[in-house]
Amino acid sequence: MRPPTIRDVAERAGVSKSLVSLVLRGSEQVRPEKRQAVLAAVDELGYRPNAAARSLSERRTRSVGVLLNDMRNPWFVELLDGLNSRLHDSGLHVLLADGHLNRRLGEDLTRTFTDLGVDGLIAVGTLPPSNALRAAATRIPTVVAGAREPVLPRVDVVANDDEQGARLATEHLIGLGHRRIAHIAGQGVVSELRRRSFEAVMREHGLDDTATVEQGDLTEEGGYRAMVRLLSAPLRPTAVFAFNDIACVGALSAAEESGLQVPRDISLIGYDNTYLARLRHLWLTTVDNASHEVGRRAAQYLLDRIADPGRAAETVLSPPTLEVRGTTAPPAADPR
Repeated sequence: MRPPTIRDVAERAGVSKSLVSLVLRGSEQVRPEKRQAVLAAVDELGYRPNAAARSLSERRTRSVGVLLNDMRNPWFVELLDGLNSRLHDSGLHVLLADGHLNRRLGEDLTRTFTDLGVDGLIAVGTLPPSNALRAAATRIPTVVAGAREPVLPRVDVVANDDEQGARLATEHLIGLGHRRIAHIAGQGVVSELRRRSFEAVMREHGLDDTATVEQGDLTEEGGYRAMVRLLSAPLRPTAVFAFNDIACVGALSAAEESGLQVPRDISLIGYDNTYLARLRHLWLTTVDNASHEVGRRAAQYLLDRIADPGRAAETVLSPPTLEVRGTTAPPAADPR
């Protein structure tokens, strides 16, 4: 028995083949009753569009390449959920590539995306400088999500307002009464924005002499090692603002191994509001960087750029919020 065709769907629904195509592409130009009739016919007949044939006729693959900085980072989960839901609504499929794996293998999967003919590319998170990404952005619509670099012509940037997020975290700790506050920094432009904001807020409150910045990275191990260095100082901080939740988890482990109780002896605050922060045995105070909203907006900007590749690039920042949980409290009377 031959599989059903688009002609069969049109006959069953009592409409034209072109209208069936509009419905399958998610067009908003179809009246609701016609759309319902087509979708009902698709279900009854078990029709499956021929993706290869449709790609040839439309000169599109209906796919989007997503290049992640490091797939192991849980921050990407909610961003990808927002990204994928919006793209799926528009009939596009997502192809993922792990930038961390790329670097280990000495490859650049950006070229693979361009060879596959994806309709668009989204670079997620802080990525190292890449000539391949720069070249791809001249050939296909490209959006940067959750990061602030690279800055390229006709490439939109959709991210969190990192300066405001760091301000929320630092002012929360100052408001609790902390004066000796440290920041575990990350890497890249986003890290620089958060560090500068932390230092600016400390200066505004006359606390620049008691502000400490300890370099870490984006990992739990980096947060752990940075915290060990902070705790070995002659006068340790009473509170620590970590670059992200993963680094904050590492800092929490180091504090507890040193015999300190969080938040009684030292307060900790992370960034990203990942699922790690919501685990009951961690229950981290953290900055919610609106990652799901960033993902949805990045997807929409890509769709807009696919429709109009030549328009001017935009930078869009989503406002963060503070999630106060169980790792911050006023400083102890004797914080040594």
